[in-house]
Formats: sequence, C-alpha cells, structure tokens
Amino acid sequence: MLVPVKIVYVYQKCSTCRDALKWLDAHGIEHRIRAIRETPPSVAELRAALAASGGELKRLINTSGNDYRALGLKDKLPSLTDDEVLALLSQNGNLVKRPFLMGDGVILNGFKPDVWKKAIG
Repeated sequence: MLVPVKIVYVYQKCSTCRDALKWLDAHGIEHRIRAIRETPPSVAELRAALAASGGELKRLINTSGNDYRALGLKDKLPSLTDDEVLALLSQNGNLVKRPFLMGDGVILNGFKPDVWKKAIG
C-alpha cells in the first residue's frame, strides 16, 4: 500500500536528496519539498522521528557535515540532553541527516532505496 508523503526535507545540492526525489517521482509517490536549511524540521517532527528510530538520537544527525564538525558536536553530544539536541537540530537544518521524509505513518531519514520501498512504495 502506498503511503502519501507529506513532506520531504532536502538540500538541493545534496546528491542523495536528488536521488531520493527522483525515486519518489519514479514510483509516483506524492510529496512536497521543503528546503531543510531554510526550514528545518520542528522539534515535534524531530521528536516523532526519534521515537520512530527507537530512541537513537545519532540516527537523526548529519555527522558528516561541516556544521557538525565546526560545532564540535562529536565531543559535545554526550553531555547534551535529547531536548537540547532536538532544539539544536530544529534551528540548524544542516545538522539533520537528509533527506528527511515525514508522511502518514512513516518517518525516514537518509536514503536507502530498499528501506524506502519497504516503507512507502
């Protein structure tokens, strides 16, 4: 059963995001695009994603990004609460692992075609 996709947060210069959008189009899955840098996911959306990931906060974080390194988050994360990290992610979309997809009953971040196919297509 196809799940209508509500929002896909992407960064247009990200090849993985472009691949995810092409995949959605190829599978006829309805979606709306939101620029993750300009309008990052809200704390409520991130909290839902955290629950969907089994509480693994690191799965939501773009650990390979420049902002992650510049802010020294590798060393700071262990001392931050979940609420503090979610607030930080909601203020800086570069820190969120992308693409970040939120649909009816599904939340995905990062793009793995086999995972997306199982979840939404």
